[in-house]
Amino acid sequence: MMYNNFGYGFGFGGFFMILFWVFIILVLVKIIRCSFRHGGCGHKHWEPDCCQRKGSGAEDILKERYAKGEITKEQFEEMKNDINK
Repeated sequence: MMYNNFGYGFGFGGFFMILFWVFIILVLVKIIRCSFRHGGCGHKHWEPDCCQRKGSGAEDILKERYAKGEITKEQFEEMKNDINK
């Protein structure tokens, strides 16, 4: 067996090789996890919460209801004024 100052044939080269493969494996795991997490929304972002609605506030819900035709323009304006008070 070869012997050097760092142990039996291991040295810094072997250490960095292990670090390199650990890094590659972690990157692959992250890519796979993100692809499953974002499979339904179509986003290609790496942030874990990208699929959550950014503005899920009352005004956005109100806009959705108006766009669907559930409420009239007058009702929309009245509710919007109530929200923004």
